[in-house]
Amino acid sequence: METALENLSKEDLLKIISGNRQTISGHLQEIDHLKEQIAMYKRMQFGQKRERFEGDPNQAMLPFGAELQVLEVQQEEVKQKIEYVRKRPNHHGRAKLPSHLPVEEIEIHPEGDLTAMVCIGKEITEELECEPARFFIKRYIRFKYAAKNGEGVKIAELPERVIDKGIPGAGLLASILTDKYMDHLPLYRQKQRFAREDIQIAASTIEGWTRQSLEKLEPLYHQLVFDIKTKGYLQVDETPIRVMDSDKKGACHQGYYWVYHSPLDGTVLFDYSPTRGSSAPLPILSNFKGYLQTDGYVVYQKYARSKDITHLACWAHSRREFERALDNDRPRAEKALLMIQKLYAVERKIRENGMTANAAKDLRLEESLPIINELGKWIFEEIKTTLPKSQIGKAMAYAYARWDALSTYLYDGALQIDNNLCENALRPISLGRKNYLFAGSHEAAQRSAMIYSFFAICKKHEVNPYKWLKYTLENIMSINHKKIKELYPQNFKNTMG
Repeated sequence: METALENLSKEDLLKIISGNRQTISGHLQEIDHLKEQIAMYKRMQFGQKRERFEGDPNQAMLPFGAELQVLEVQQEEVKQKIEYVRKRPNHHGRAKLPSHLPVEEIEIHPEGDLTAMVCIGKEITEELECEPARFFIKRYIRFKYAAKNGEGVKIAELPERVIDKGIPGAGLLASILTDKYMDHLPLYRQKQRFAREDIQIAASTIEGWTRQSLEKLEPLYHQLVFDIKTKGYLQVDETPIRVMDSDKKGACHQGYYWVYHSPLDGTVLFDYSPTRGSSAPLPILSNFKGYLQTDGYVVYQKYARSKDITHLACWAHSRREFERALDNDRPRAEKALLMIQKLYAVERKIRENGMTANAAKDLRLEESLPIINELGKWIFEEIKTTLPKSQIGKAMAYAYARWDALSTYLYDGALQIDNNLCENALRPISLGRKNYLFAGSHEAAQRSAMIYSFFAICKKHEVNPYKWLKYTLENIMSINHKKIKELYPQNFKNTMG
């Protein structure tokens, strides 16, 4: 080896050394990149989950002897990095008991002989109490009448029942569905609860009740699908759900729930698809016209290119990319996060003041537009000298590629800065996955999508889901199809006051 090197010219040696340096430099960059990824994944797994930027607390320590002007600049930077914190309200004693609950009064008199005493007053102490769910049998007794002349028999009609010839009433079925899909209590746990009350019901029977109840909601769901397509502003997101695949014994298929949210009226639609491909949102978005707000998933880009669609991106997703870059390049990640934080401060001002859409648009153009312009110019300059594979480079590239879509919300005050309202509607799916793990079939997953849709609307409009579902199951079979929208949760709230 040494002899071979001795025979090389000086130029060849320099080339070898230069090549080795480049190789070593490339390896070092790759190692740094992998270290950053490991640190990011550790943070995602074990770090705090809140999406809240607080800046570096150590930067509050100012050096001794600093010039007054420098101190003022640093103090201003520290002030900017302080998070917008909601102040806790002062404690006003224990919470008041709800006024709508029935009251059971229990009078307690002192012990002993009170005949020589006069009652001068009383002290009242209240506590909130509850009893377990009460099961009872509803027995319909229909009397038969026969004509005196013997020409016929008359009997009262039996009210419509959710499950023909079945034993469960609408209230019980509504309770089972609410417990499963709203409170995430699997059916086998509900069976255990029945058993504690000495009510023995087979698991297959409860599953059959659930399926048949959900099938009753199909006409209302089909109407919801039709209505969601007519909305002029939709937010879209998707989340995985494991499904037992009948074609592969014992295997689970990765399906997806796609959620469509109309921020203007709080309408929510869940739709199940076995795939996450571009065909999945086709049934809803194929003829959609209006504003479409999504994250950066590539499938949405196909629909965003339609001349009838104005695409909005999500600032929350862009913010997450910069938050992940804090361990990679804290100074530049903080700079971006501070400017994004200012954008959200404007949105907070809009909400707190209850501004109209026109007023919100004016405020955004006055305060948010200069911030976005400043951030855009900064990213445009910094991305030129940033490693594309670094996390800060990825964060810049994510925002840069979607800059027009990130800025679109400025020009209509009714639009949202991010997709968080849609993501919030997906949270019950995440909780449900942890409890009942998977859907039994693709059909079962789609039936679940129906009830998730209506329960999400109940939540948006502050409707009691059990009361709505009980009322709907009692009336959906007899209602005129032209009036079926009266069974929407928001309309149920208006009807019931």
